[in-house]
Amino acid sequence: MFNWEDLRHFLAVARTGTLSGAARDLKVDHATVSRRLVALEDDLQVRLVERMPRACRLTAIGQTISELAQSIEENAFAIDRAIRANQSPLSGKVTLSAPPVLVASFLAKYLADFRQRHPGIQLSVSGQAQQVSLSRREADLAIRLVRPKESTNVVRRLGTMPFALYASGDYANLERPSAWEFIAYDAQFDDMPQQQWLRRIAGERPIACEISDINGHHAAARAKAGVAGLPCFLGDADPSLQRLTYDGDPFARDIWLVVHRDLKRASPIRAVMDFLIETVESDPAFRSKGR
Repeated sequence: MFNWEDLRHFLAVARTGTLSGAARDLKVDHATVSRRLVALEDDLQVRLVERMPRACRLTAIGQTISELAQSIEENAFAIDRAIRANQSPLSGKVTLSAPPVLVASFLAKYLADFRQRHPGIQLSVSGQAQQVSLSRREADLAIRLVRPKESTNVVRRLGTMPFALYASGDYANLERPSAWEFIAYDAQFDDMPQQQWLRRIAGERPIACEISDINGHHAAARAKAGVAGLPCFLGDADPSLQRLTYDGDPFARDIWLVVHRDLKRASPIRAVMDFLIETVESDPAFRSKGR
């Protein structure tokens, strides 16, 4: 009989297409993934994966087993969620995935309040730009800036996050909009809404620099590198920055709270959800206008 952990590592290889990608997903080293894969192939007495220099390709039987194993994995996660949903004490660990800017510049300052209110719950917050899978228990809860479409999730709109243009009060071209130079994301983020908004405003004016995260944009604007498009809760709170008037449409992103439907009534997770709803919706910077 095969080992479930070996099968889980094989599924990660099948999903990512590489040993290194599977290692990152599972938070183990490359050698562990390779060892688990070999062990599963030895137990089953079949070759599941063709190892190539830059990728792993499933064999025909590997593809068949991958499809069957996905059902096993889904059931294993369903069992885990059922156990979590049956928790009644306000204790245990709850994992939350959220955009890095909200973690570092907003949620972090409320963690002490949450701990005081719920001392039995350990809240583990991960600042992640990429979306995580709640079905695979990569997190218990998520805050996202794009409305999730997974049918297994329950979604609530918390509010909106408006953006504006900001520059240092000492920026050399502060009073000359025609000479503004902009701080943008690099090309891999060209499909991101705030990147498209900023580039529409910039038009033919130059991009001074490209930085891959919003906290870097904030730091660069403070350092007088150019004009940045920042969330208003971040830019307005910084006395060294000045909000700029510009020609163009206003821009904002909706903030969504997401939980797997199997976990929405688990007491520890419900406590975190209620706290997030109260915290975000009570802040004027994010106040939602309707649902």
